[in-house]
Amino acid sequence: MSRIYITQVGDQWDTIAKAVYDDEQRADLLMQANFKYLDIFQFDAGVQLVVPDEPENSSTTLPPWRGDA
Repeated sequence: MSRIYITQVGDQWDTIAKAVYDDEQRADLLMQANFKYLDIFQFDAGVQLVVPDEPENSSTTLPPWRGDA
């Protein structure tokens, strides 16, 4: 289930990802779900973005060599 994020003046893809996922590297999820806004680097206030849930397998950010064996 996805939710909506309403941008603030100056928001950028990575800062939004940090705010909603606590991980700026997840900006790709936001960009895929909001394709029509890809040309925007810095948002104005009031843009409604879809925030998809993170995929199940993305819960860990450890590199493969640090995972459980």
